[in-house]
Amino acid sequence: MRWKTRPPNSNWGEFGPEDQRGRMNWVTREKVLQGVAEVKEGITFCLSLPLDYPGGSVLNPRRRPPRLAATVRHETGRQNFCWPLAEDNPEHSDVVCDDVALLTLQYSTQWDSFAHIGSRFDADGDGRAEIVFYNGFRGGEDIRPAAEKPGAEAWAKFEGTEARALGIQNLAEHGAQGRGVLVDLHQHFGRARKAIGYDELMRVMEADKIEVEKGDMVCLYTGFADVILELKKNPDPKLLHGTCSGLDGRDERLLRWISDSGLACLIADNYAVEIIPTSFTRPAPHALMPLHEHCIFKNGIHLGELWYLTELARWLRAHGRNRFLLTAPPLRLPGAVGSPATPVATV
Repeated sequence: MRWKTRPPNSNWGEFGPEDQRGRMNWVTREKVLQGVAEVKEGITFCLSLPLDYPGGSVLNPRRRPPRLAATVRHETGRQNFCWPLAEDNPEHSDVVCDDVALLTLQYSTQWDSFAHIGSRFDADGDGRAEIVFYNGFRGGEDIRPAAEKPGAEAWAKFEGTEARALGIQNLAEHGAQGRGVLVDLHQHFGRARKAIGYDELMRVMEADKIEVEKGDMVCLYTGFADVILELKKNPDPKLLHGTCSGLDGRDERLLRWISDSGLACLIADNYAVEIIPTSFTRPAPHALMPLHEHCIFKNGIHLGELWYLTELARWLRAHGRNRFLLTAPPLRLPGAVGSPATPVATV
C-alpha cells in the first residue's frame, strides 16, 4: 500500500491498491448495454466544440489555440503540402498532404485525467504533507518531468510532464462508453451566473424527473459553450467569467451527493464544471477548486469540460428524455494528463 492514511471523504483503495480507473470501474458491460438500450432513433449528436475554440487564451493563459503545419520532407526540407509524388517518380499520380499539430490537450472540449489534479496531503501519516494524487500515486515519482527523448531539441522550450501512473490512456483503454444522463441547468437558470448547490440541483432533477444511478455518466448543460461559439474566437473575459451556472464545490452536501449517487464521471459545457470560488471562509490551506479536489484527487471521478451539449439538450427536452448512449474516448496518449475529445451521443 502506497499510503497509510487517505483523505477524508475519499475512496482510495476501494478498487484495489493499484487502481487507476476510479469510478469508471462502475461503467461495466451492463452499463454499456443500458446505454445501448437508450438508442431508439439512431440519431447522433457531436458533443465537441471545434478544437480551435474558445480562441485566444482568455480562459486560461497557459493554454493556447492549436497550430497546424505541414510536415517536412527531410531529404528536401520542403513541407508536405500538396506534394506531387511525380516529383520523386513521374509514374506516380498521387498528391499528398501531411500535417502536424501543436495542441494544448485541455484547450477546448476535453477530459481531465487523475494526473491533472493532486494535493499536498500527509498520506504517509508522518505529519508531513507530500504531493500525492488519486490512490496515493506520488508526485515526482509517478507523475514527473518527462524524460528526454530523441529529437527533444525540437521541443526544448517545453517542459513536459509524464504521468507514469494515472495517464489519460487508462480512460481510453477502458472505452469511455456507457449511459449518459443530461441535467439541463440552462432551462432553469438561463445564462445567469449562479453557483448550483445541492438544493438547486435536486430541485432541477425532481422537476425534470431525472434519476442518476450507479455508473451513469452525468452531463450538465449550462449554455456556456453557446456563449463561446457566439463570440467567434474573440472571447470577452468579463462576459465569460460572469455568465452561466456551474456547480458549487464548497457545498458539502453536493459533494456528498456526488459520492453517494454513484455517478462514474461528471461533464459540463462550461470551463471547469464548478464555478471557481473567488472568496473563502474556509481555513488555510484549502483547494482553489474544491470540486476538482473531491472528484479527481479523492474519488477518481473524471471531469469533462467545455463539451458542446446544446443540440442534444434541446432534442432530449423536446422528446421528454434525459438519457442516451454516450461514446467519448480520449486520445490513447500514454503519459498525458488530459486529452481533447470528440464525444458522440446517440438517442
